[in-house]
Amino acid sequence: MIYRGNLIRLLLHTEDHLFRIREAEKITNVIKLIFLMTGLSIIVFGWSAWLGIGSDPLSSQALNSPPEEYELQKVWFFAGRLLYGLLFALFILFVPSLVFHAAYQISYSKLLIVQLVVLLALLVERVIWIPLFVYVGLEWQVSPFSLGILASYLTDAPFFIYFFGAVSLFQLWIIFFQVRCIASLVSVRMRWVWTGVLLLHLGYWICTAIFAMDGMYLVDLITERGN
Repeated sequence: MIYRGNLIRLLLHTEDHLFRIREAEKITNVIKLIFLMTGLSIIVFGWSAWLGIGSDPLSSQALNSPPEEYELQKVWFFAGRLLYGLLFALFILFVPSLVFHAAYQISYSKLLIVQLVVLLALLVERVIWIPLFVYVGLEWQVSPFSLGILASYLTDAPFFIYFFGAVSLFQLWIIFFQVRCIASLVSVRMRWVWTGVLLLHLGYWICTAIFAMDGMYLVDLITERGN
């Protein structure tokens, strides 16, 4: 049996398509979908960079730098965000697939189909957040879709705000989706599936909080040097 990857149908008719994926001897259309979703990721991150999201360190240097140097910095910033969009997509697609393949012995190509849906959900989340930042000024860690806004009322500790800011409704849906897919593709006790998926996301949330704090430190350092 040959299964042709279709992300929308997998979303709308999950059980039926999971059965087809499980029984499939060959998965097609994966490479095309990888290029498509990777390109979409680059476009989304490029769009956010074009709107100036994340360019606060550059803005603070606008009056202190020569016009030519400032314009060059903006070009490098835009190129960097495009590269980040590429690396983000590759990480989401290949790293969890590798982890789940090693842990549960599921076909790597079948896991890539699952992770393509995960990447789609994460890009939708970012597209929804961009207008919230542009028009309301909400940073990602205090998005109304995340627990960060609640954490900000309970503590001033940046780590916990960033950590819970990474725990969004989209992330929770992704966890349930991954558990549902893995449990359908392999005969493993459900508690082990939940353990593997939750540990992966816990590591992701911790790394996100740490990197966000390092980024905040760098912004403060650049600002201090500019002054």
